[in-house]
Amino acid sequence: MQYYSTNNKNNLVTFRDAVLKGIAEDGGLFLPVEIKTFSNEFFKYISSLSFQAIAFEVARRFIEEEIPEKDLKILINETLTFPAPIVPLNENIYVLELFHGPTLAFKDFGARFMAKTLSYFLRNEDKEVLILVATSGDTGSAVANGFYNVEGIKVVLLYPSGKVSKIQEQQLTTLYGNITALEIDGTFDDCQKLVKQAFADKELNKIKNLTSANSINIARLIPQSFYYFNAYAQLKNKDKEVIFSVPSGNLGNLTGGLLAYKMGLPVAKYIGACNANNVLPHYISSGEFIAEPSVKTISNAMDVGNPSNFARVVSLFQNDYNLIKKVLFSQSYSDDETRKAMSEINKRYGYVIDPHGAVGYLALNEYLNTHPGNYHSIILETAHPAKFSDEVEKVTGKTVQMPDRLKVSLEKPKHSIKLSKDFDDFKLFLQEFK
Repeated sequence: MQYYSTNNKNNLVTFRDAVLKGIAEDGGLFLPVEIKTFSNEFFKYISSLSFQAIAFEVARRFIEEEIPEKDLKILINETLTFPAPIVPLNENIYVLELFHGPTLAFKDFGARFMAKTLSYFLRNEDKEVLILVATSGDTGSAVANGFYNVEGIKVVLLYPSGKVSKIQEQQLTTLYGNITALEIDGTFDDCQKLVKQAFADKELNKIKNLTSANSINIARLIPQSFYYFNAYAQLKNKDKEVIFSVPSGNLGNLTGGLLAYKMGLPVAKYIGACNANNVLPHYISSGEFIAEPSVKTISNAMDVGNPSNFARVVSLFQNDYNLIKKVLFSQSYSDDETRKAMSEINKRYGYVIDPHGAVGYLALNEYLNTHPGNYHSIILETAHPAKFSDEVEKVTGKTVQMPDRLKVSLEKPKHSIKLSKDFDDFKLFLQEFK
């Protein structure tokens, strides 16, 4: 399978090279030259397939012979060791719970798949790979967990100081081993910029084998399409149109859904639900993409002012704004609105949702009010509410049960290295990193 750069469609690489490089030499992101679609027949029997079987059928269309089918099945079975159930709020609205993995966030799907894939490609090579990851919260802990003690791989996590939750920070900074946490004096966008600058620095790349485990890496993105298919498979009545409401920051989760759409998944609309960081809603309403400094919110994993995966979104639709508008709806919401939604969901449905899922609920309601119809509506719940227990308990008045794996991380001492957002400081750190 060949992959092209979003900056130059003539810049082609294999799936393996796309995974190892992370980002194209011209700074673009990789997408498959061809997206193979499923037949209508596949969707007639999809409900009889396991999550792992669905994921295999999706993955092999992106990977082809580069990982033999026998090995790919093993890889997927080792990745998907936890479920992604849809939970009904009523007969028309569901929550897709993506927090049943090791770090209680949707990033576990992509991070574990990428860790297994990268290990597979490096299994016979005598070289060390250094993975750089910018995180606004959940990505870092998922990647750290997925790559923890994987031979031949070291991970450097960059996170914005004071802009992730206490629990998220503990998950980022308490594994040690081959995981190093850098506490950057800046925003997530500053962290992401440092990572991109490192990949573009020729001097640095001569001495370090760099790759990324952010959603800019195609191996992180492909598995994020798995659970869209699996959610559809769980619907008992498939006569209604399907809508997904996706909490959106760096747009990786949304792009995973759009890959599923391009493969033929019958979805009527994708909703990009945003917090005060409203780059996507502004684009959908005006046709203008304007990067902005990120704003801190209670749904911090979405605090992104310059989403990397926007390049993939427009490329998937041949840069046709009208085509994008047909598929995407997007709105943004304040922290106060998010808190009210968390309270409303708890009172109306008896369900405890985290701030990111609450933003998804708000955007879904707005779409349903302005576009009435007979839908199956699915809200992606991207993190366990215990990861944001202070906000959730304050709003709902209910104690959130803390899973044991979170309790363990809270008891460990934090270890991070503080660094400025200046690239020269970061470059020097990487040059001396062992």
